Amino acid sequence: MSEDQSFDRIRAQVEEWVKGPGERWAEHIEEDGEVPEALWEEMNRLGFLRMAAPPKYGGQGLPFSRWMELMEIFSRSHGSIRMIVHVVNGIWRAMDGHASAQQRERFVLPSVTGEIKIAFTLTEPGNGTGADLTTSVVREGDTYYLSGRKHLITFGVRCDYYLLAARVEGSSGHGGTVALLVPRNAPGAQVKDTSHTMGVTGTDHASLAFDRTPVPVGHRLGAEGEGLDIFLGGFLTPSRISVAMSCVGLAERAQQLALEYARSRVTFGKTLTQRQAIQFMLAENAADIEAARQLVLHAARRFEEGADDASMQSSMAKMHAVTMLTNVTDKALQIHGGLGYWKSQKIERVYRDARAQRFEEGTNEVQKQVVFRALLRRTRPPAAPEPN
Repeated sequence: MSEDQSFDRIRAQVEEWVKGPGERWAEHIEEDGEVPEALWEEMNRLGFLRMAAPPKYGGQGLPFSRWMELMEIFSRSHGSIRMIVHVVNGIWRAMDGHASAQQRERFVLPSVTGEIKIAFTLTEPGNGTGADLTTSVVREGDTYYLSGRKHLITFGVRCDYYLLAARVEGSSGHGGTVALLVPRNAPGAQVKDTSHTMGVTGTDHASLAFDRTPVPVGHRLGAEGEGLDIFLGGFLTPSRISVAMSCVGLAERAQQLALEYARSRVTFGKTLTQRQAIQFMLAENAADIEAARQLVLHAARRFEEGADDASMQSSMAKMHAVTMLTNVTDKALQIHGGLGYWKSQKIERVYRDARAQRFEEGTNEVQKQVVFRALLRRTRPPAAPEPN
């Protein structure tokens, strides 16, 4: 079987699952307000949580751009289903580049195979998400003692470990930052479930507090001073591309629902698809979705190639795709009229889920800053020649 045939088989499997079992899981999540462990187990059994990891790690070894094609399909499903496959298929990458052989065996491989869950733990309540983090550690012998707070931590309630960014007490900027794997039940760790969100129902989120929580130095990835490199370099660029493709998939779902409704809804003897205003909305949506898809795939290929503009491309893709999703879902809801406001309509859930992606991996204002800084570097005038 060729690589293309193998991928087509996987793609067909994902499409069938999303339309069938995935939709039934979505209804269950909306009814109960939580994601059952059985869903995680099913997706893991089907191989959905290790598609991007190398075969030697137990993954399927899909190239990143191919994985993004599947991410597009998963994103047509429930927001929590999309969140699970997005995070689990990416967090191994953040750890792998800085993990020792022992750490790879203990943390990276089990996270790929589904034996453990690891939560990406960067955001803090009192500052931005970067070099101004204040959660700190003090080293005493072979142990770090961790103190501080984190919030908005996805899977922070059900995880086994936190991949957590902190800094050595007294350091500033990027220097002194560390990436630690903190056990979920470590002494001095307090976890508060904060899962009641507008959309993406069922994805657990947590606020965390640490009071001299002991963490073995052997749980540190990389060296002191490399913490933010692991979080921002190893995870953020591909994750922004993945979130951008999630926007494409969810927009497709909104467009599908709007088109189906417009075909069936009759007013004054005509279906909505016979009315020019609706035709134009749907045509604009189709063009906007396709433009975003191509920009995201371009960013994915640049990341695959290790291009120096991959970070800029990822922010451009995320910025554009989020704006597109906002416009598409707004028109899709408008096409449904007042009925779209009711929870009995799938577009209502899609509309709520879409809002979350405006904040994942940085707002559009953050993406614009990233793009602008990259533009300045790329267009910097050449240095004046030294005088003779």
